Amino acid sequence: MQISVSGRHMRVSQNLQDYAHSKASKLGQFFDKLQKIDVIVSKEGGSYAVEVIVKPDGHESLVGHDSGPEVKACIDLIINKLERQIIRHKEKTRNHKHRQTGQPEVYLPE
Repeated sequence: MQISVSGRHMRVSQNLQDYAHSKASKLGQFFDKLQKIDVIVSKEGGSYAVEVIVKPDGHESLVGHDSGPEVKACIDLIINKLERQIIRHKEKTRNHKHRQTGQPEVYLPE
């Protein structure tokens, strides 16, 4: 799994890169087939906006957004949101492939 941390119109410190990398790497324990995780940090006025894009193998991307005065708090909130998204996505794909066929109804004569 490849993890990239970048800044949009700003420079991201090594401390923040390490923090985002450690948090994003935890998403791999929820779904094995994650190819790439992009963490994009930008500064908008007095607050920070963080966007995390998760690209699973063979599926559409999962995206989380958050903004606030603290970058690390935004990253924590987004990782929690993406954990729920990944679990929901994983349940959908597993249930889709292993659907239970309903039992045919049997009508008994009266």
